[in-house]
Amino acid sequence: MRKLLSLAAVSVIALGSVAAAQETPRKGGTIRMTAPYAASFGSLDPHTTPRAQDDIINKAMQRTLYNWDSKDNKLVLELAKSVTASADGLTYTYKLRDDAFFHNGRKMTADDIIWSYTRIMDGTKGYPAARYIRIIKGAVDVEKGQAKEISGLKKIDDFTLEITLTDKVEPGYYLFAGSTAILPKEEVDKGNYANNPVGLGPFKFKEHIPGSRVVAERFDKFYKTGKPYADKVEVLIMAEAAARDVAFRNKEIDTSILGPAQYVAYREDPQLKNGILEVAEMFTRSITFNHDDKLFKDKRVRQAFNHAIDTDLIIKRLVKDKAYRAVSWLPLSSPSFDKSVKPYAYDPEKAKKLLTEAGYPNGIEFELTTSQNESWGLPIVEAIIPMLAKAGIKVKPKLVEVTVLTDILMKGEHQALISSNLTGPDSLATLQCFYSKTPRTACHYTNYSNPAFDKLFEEASASLDPAKRTDLLRQANNLLYEDAPVWFFNYNKAVMAYQPWIHGLQANPTEITHQYPEDIWVDAKSPAK
Repeated sequence: MRKLLSLAAVSVIALGSVAAAQETPRKGGTIRMTAPYAASFGSLDPHTTPRAQDDIINKAMQRTLYNWDSKDNKLVLELAKSVTASADGLTYTYKLRDDAFFHNGRKMTADDIIWSYTRIMDGTKGYPAARYIRIIKGAVDVEKGQAKEISGLKKIDDFTLEITLTDKVEPGYYLFAGSTAILPKEEVDKGNYANNPVGLGPFKFKEHIPGSRVVAERFDKFYKTGKPYADKVEVLIMAEAAARDVAFRNKEIDTSILGPAQYVAYREDPQLKNGILEVAEMFTRSITFNHDDKLFKDKRVRQAFNHAIDTDLIIKRLVKDKAYRAVSWLPLSSPSFDKSVKPYAYDPEKAKKLLTEAGYPNGIEFELTTSQNESWGLPIVEAIIPMLAKAGIKVKPKLVEVTVLTDILMKGEHQALISSNLTGPDSLATLQCFYSKTPRTACHYTNYSNPAFDKLFEEASASLDPAKRTDLLRQANNLLYEDAPVWFFNYNKAVMAYQPWIHGLQANPTEITHQYPEDIWVDAKSPAK
């Protein structure tokens, strides 16, 4: 009996050891992710691109002052050990990491942050991240060519940096975006940076095969002890859902973004249903109306558009409930989201009446720019065309590659354009995209202008009371609902399928594909070496 007990005890210990071993991150292996949003990357220079597609690989190779902690759902310092704020809430003093090395072997200092933010504010370049750096005192002066240095950036010593802001905001909401990455000046000055990027991330650039993949290898001097776990990261470009499905089922990739149809199929597949990661992302899908166009200056036309579409039906039938109905611009997760507001009702007759009141009794016709994206692109446009026609609205679709959508918006080369936009985590930064003084290149793609909205936004920006600021932003968001500067479509439910051998994935609500790969590891079952 004693012998049997001993054997049983040994078995329990062995099973416990196996379980522990399975939970212990394994060193080595390859992480194979996909870039699902386009047939190419826009740029590997993070300052030049706001595209989600590009930041998938940039999360491996680059780092920003802050990052988003998906586990605790909050901002955390990344390139600094600590930060203290002044009594007036305008000046932040950062004690920077003294163990962060660029891939060329040089240690990062305060000079690199100052140089990177100053580069972003080069007004002749129109870098998209300028919208974030503008919160720093003196940044706009550099943008306008009135100064060469940002006065709100002050180097105390190599590893102490002082940042003075123009408004009392949380700087982390602005300085965690991938397009604000800290780069080494000497590498950028070589003139070929996008083809040979050098960063602070856990993986260093190895190769880029345009239209195919980017490969990055472990950086042994990464500042987080024991990380990264994997030897290599491969980000494969797979814009077609069918191609991702075949590759995933053939075990050629470790993660795959699921579209509506695949979401249904994977949930019903006993072999795949346990490998699904879901998150309510901070993204709002919409049709952006260009208010420079006479047609869309009248809010009655924009309201008519919102009434003419049976949005709930589209979400149910086409999006397969992989989304939440949009009610104005801010997502459900925003503290300024007003739960009492109901979305626009499907009412073609009311849409016709609004068009008549706006001076278009015979209806309107316009061009709608779209991409092939299955969740918010051409399939959605094809579905709304007959709905709009019933209200007297004729649509001429214009199909373009998804990678150029942002460029078209930044240049204002659209009558209307359907896309997906990051609308969190900071509501103030999000609503800045409708503030009349925000440049189009920053995110003011509608060129919407309403003095009442501007007043609410400015009061919210100046408020020191969090509760008051939240209420002012709620009022501003509700005003957007009334003015309908866009067609409010949906808030995304992001879904990622993953293989059983991959561990450490993060439910990132700011963009599920933006994983911090130093925390990901693959076990011995992975077929990749």
